[in-house]
Amino acid sequence: QVQLVESGGGLVQAGGSLRLSCAASGRTFNINAMGWYRQAPGKQRELVAGITTAGSPNYADSVKGRFTASRDNAKNTVTLQMNSLKPEDTAVYYCNLKKNVFGTEYNYWGQGTQVTVSS
Repeated sequence: QVQLVESGGGLVQAGGSLRLSCAASGRTFNINAMGWYRQAPGKQRELVAGITTAGSPNYADSVKGRFTASRDNAKNTVTLQMNSLKPEDTAVYYCNLKKNVFGTEYNYWGQGTQVTVSS
């Protein structure tokens, strides 16, 4: 099993910044990717940023130029620096890890952390 522990999040005014961090533990091998998703009330969970083990970050169009994701493969951590936050960024943010198990990809999720941006 894989456990994901998130930290960061909170309440910030529009234009402000927040930083999310996530650390993976347990059976942390054969990791395909780590990243962040978010889910706003009444909406589906969506990808914010994902980083494959050998690749560059992939961002949602809505956060490009404002959010920066980084990953430490040796420490199995992923962070999300969020700048120029907007009220529409308000959501529960979830850390995600994709793991290959005998050719099947499994998703693991953190508990979620609330990000609220006030106008």
